[in-house]
Amino acid sequence: MALIALAPVGTAKQVSAQDGDPIAVVATIGMIGDIVEQVGGDRVEVTSMMGPGIDPHLYKASAGDVDLIANAELVFFNGLHLEAQLGEVFEQLGDRITTVAVAEAVSEDQRIVVGTGVGTYDPHIWFDVELWAIAVDEVQRALTVYDPDNTDGYKERAASYQEELVELDAYVAEQALLVPEEHRVLITAHDAFGYFADAYDFEVLGLQGVSTATEAGAGDIQELAGIIVERQIPAIFVETSVSPRSIEALQEAVRDQGFEVVVGGALFSDAMGDADTPEGTYIGMVTHNIDTIVGALLGELSAG
Repeated sequence: MALIALAPVGTAKQVSAQDGDPIAVVATIGMIGDIVEQVGGDRVEVTSMMGPGIDPHLYKASAGDVDLIANAELVFFNGLHLEAQLGEVFEQLGDRITTVAVAEAVSEDQRIVVGTGVGTYDPHIWFDVELWAIAVDEVQRALTVYDPDNTDGYKERAASYQEELVELDAYVAEQALLVPEEHRVLITAHDAFGYFADAYDFEVLGLQGVSTATEAGAGDIQELAGIIVERQIPAIFVETSVSPRSIEALQEAVRDQGFEVVVGGALFSDAMGDADTPEGTYIGMVTHNIDTIVGALLGELSAG
C-alpha cells in the first residue's frame, strides 16, 4: 500500500505556530527525528515512533501510535515504502494530519531502483550523506511553511547542520578509501546499504532484499558463502535492527567450506542507537558504521 507522499503543509491545526508553544512533531524513524530536532531547535517537541532496534519494514502501529499521529501538528516520515505498515494509518487519518515524506524529495533519477516494479525504490536514502542533506532541506521547508514567523531560525540551524553533514560526507569518503578497492565488500543481513555503496565505492551483498519482510533461504546462504570463500572476504556484519540468525548461519556455512570469516561488528541500518549516546544521532550513527566497517576489514586484512 502506497504511503501519502506529501500532504499540503499548513492544512492542519496551527495552534503552536500561533501561540509560541513548541510544535508537536512526530517522526517515524530516529534519523528523521534527529533532523527535525537539529532544524527545529526549541520550536519543536519531537517524538520518534521507532526507537533503537526497531525494524520499520515490519513495524505495526499500536492504538497509542495512532493517537500520537492524530494529535501531532506535523508528521515526518521517510516514504518510498519504508514504513509500509503505516500506510493504512495515514489513509485513515486523511487530511486531519499534515504529513511530509522527506525521502521522496530526492529526485527519481537519484534513487536506486529495486525489483522489477515501476517506481519501486530503495528507501534507505540516509546512507548517502550528501543525498540525506536533501531531507534537511525538506524539513526546513515544511517547518518554515508551517511556522513562518520563525523562518530565520530554521534557515540558520539548517545551514549549520548542512555544514556538519558536508564534513561527515568527506570523513566517510576518506575512511572508505583506506580499504583496498578489491576488499571494499560489505555483507549484511539485508540490502540496506545500496546508497552507501554508490556514494563511497563499495560493493554490497545482502542476504535479503531492501526489505526485511522476506527471509533468506538456505540456498541464498550457501550461494553467498561460496562468494565469500572464493573472494576471501574477511568480515561480515550484523545489524542492530535485524536478527543476527541469518548472518550467524552464513558464518557457519562459510566455515563448513573451509574458510573463516569473522563478524566484524554491528551496524546501524534502519534504526539509530540509544538516546544520549553518540550513535543516537545521525552523525554518530554514520560515524560508527564507517569506523566499524573499515576497522573490521583492515584489521582482518592485516591479521591475514
